[in-house]
Amino acid sequence: MNKLLGFIDLQNGEEEKAKVLDNVVRNTSFRGANLWILACAIVVASVGLNVNSTAVIIGAMLISPLMGPIVGAGFALGTYDFALLKKSGKNLLIATLVSLLVSTLYFLISPFKDAQSELLARTSPNIYDVLIAFFGGLVGVIAITRAEKGNPIPGVAIATALMPPLCTAGYGLAMGNYAYFLGALFLYTINCFFIGIATFVIVKYLKYPLVNHVDKVKQKQIRNTISFLIVLLLVPSIYFAYQMIQEKKFRARVDEFIKTEFIEKGQMVVHKKVAVFPTSKIELAFLSKRFSNHEVDSLQNKLAQYNLPNTSLVILQDSVIVNTSVSNDIGYLLSVQKELEKQSLNQEQIFKELAILFPDIVPVSMGNHDYYLGTDSSKQVTVLLYQHTNGLDSTSASKLQAWLAQKLQRAHIELIRK
Repeated sequence: MNKLLGFIDLQNGEEEKAKVLDNVVRNTSFRGANLWILACAIVVASVGLNVNSTAVIIGAMLISPLMGPIVGAGFALGTYDFALLKKSGKNLLIATLVSLLVSTLYFLISPFKDAQSELLARTSPNIYDVLIAFFGGLVGVIAITRAEKGNPIPGVAIATALMPPLCTAGYGLAMGNYAYFLGALFLYTINCFFIGIATFVIVKYLKYPLVNHVDKVKQKQIRNTISFLIVLLLVPSIYFAYQMIQEKKFRARVDEFIKTEFIEKGQMVVHKKVAVFPTSKIELAFLSKRFSNHEVDSLQNKLAQYNLPNTSLVILQDSVIVNTSVSNDIGYLLSVQKELEKQSLNQEQIFKELAILFPDIVPVSMGNHDYYLGTDSSKQVTVLLYQHTNGLDSTSASKLQAWLAQKLQRAHIELIRK
């Protein structure tokens, strides 16, 4: 039993407590070089979020000095060093304000304003972020208290991710999107608080000497305050995690609906957009299939069979959107044409031959186009966008598809009349 306890005893390999405390106190300060490093790291992280580069974001997290005052606050709470707690809190506030200022200025002057996936990932914190912050903080403070530091510290900086949410909050301020700002700031708060709590736990476990004598009443007040803050942060985190799980289940049911009702029936989905909150909506567009109002109503009714109640189905079709009513909208057709022009094949010779073989057709554009297969997979087809007074009959369309398939050596050919 003693041998087993020896394996897990954190006292083994521990650095002298005085040296650890001295190192922690020095790292809480944000003056001179530390402030410059922080500002530069914020710019690097903002650029990474702006261009959606994970590698750049990781680099920014590695050079960030933000962990210092957070760990300092955890040590201060664990040793009842209220002077260090005040200093750590003040420096963390300075670092946060500087970071927000720098990131906001960057996004104000940046020509790229779109919210990329790396940025959006920092706007919806949940219970999993709490777990990452707490256990990442445990690893970090254990490493700090070792005589041989090893290599966990860089990993902790990456895992606990203090920089990206601050930069995302700056993006929210710059764009006037306060939902992004508040979501990212909540994630930052979660990370800071639970890294501090993890530090507090290890400091207590390793029995660091108390700086101030605090009576049992005061100790109870401190514990109650910490417990209250833990609950205050955990409740919304659990709620957001529940929302995330429900959204994943909803999207899985949508994929099943699309696969069964469209893909398995040979209909090519070229556009899919799913909204979950605040209202549920599925928006689809197809390469060549056209639906009547009756068909759309029938599909709408089928949603209940896939456990998708209170979900509206919108189908975009060439020049109209069919829902419960029909309204003019040529956006979908134009987007297909634009996509084909970006991926256009060598059209000139093919169009010359088309004019001879099918003189009543006016080709507009031709190119490769991806269509949705379900579960985020896709398939590429060659699409010919053409003009024709009455539309091709089935025989002519089949001949044209067969000729193009032979000419281009492509298995999948689709024709769309503009």
